[in-house]
Amino acid sequence: MNATTIKFAVFAGVTALASTVVQAAEQPPQYAASCGACHAYAVAGAPKTGDAAQWEPRLAKGMEALVSSVKNGLGVMPAGGMCTTCSDDDYKALITYMATPQ
Repeated sequence: MNATTIKFAVFAGVTALASTVVQAAEQPPQYAASCGACHAYAVAGAPKTGDAAQWEPRLAKGMEALVSSVKNGLGVMPAGGMCTTCSDDDYKALITYMATPQ
């Protein structure tokens, strides 16, 4: 199996699990279908949703840098973070949601 196939299998498997996670704050509509696949469980180094300590050093880079990372991909996160229809404002809302303690 090549690395791309393995990454896809991990994303697909975790996506199924993430769709059942219930968060205390109101989820942006795209969370369960995209970000939650990895961030709900801190898969492959993704900072866990609601864990302020994991998000603090990332937030220190600034929102524009974070949006750029999502749009371009980072580590095993694909470009767009699995959200093919997200705007910059959507990414900002998703990042804010994930970085907020739940």
